[in-house]
Amino acid sequence: MVRIMIMSTALAERVRGEFNEMPGLQLTVPQAARLWGMDLKACRDVIDALVAAAFLRWTQAGTIVRAER
Repeated sequence: MVRIMIMSTALAERVRGEFNEMPGLQLTVPQAARLWGMDLKACRDVIDALVAAAFLRWTQAGTIVRAER
């Protein structure tokens, strides 16, 4: 369980880094999964956690973008 939490934290930090480096980045879940080398469920879990943390948000088109600060 601890290993999964560490991996999830590392993935979330990687995703944060990508969105911070490219503020205009806009991705679908399948695009994000390919970019970060994750399966769709793991990718969606990380995205959902970052949406809940108000770092990412969903667009009306169904893509994810960095939330405005």
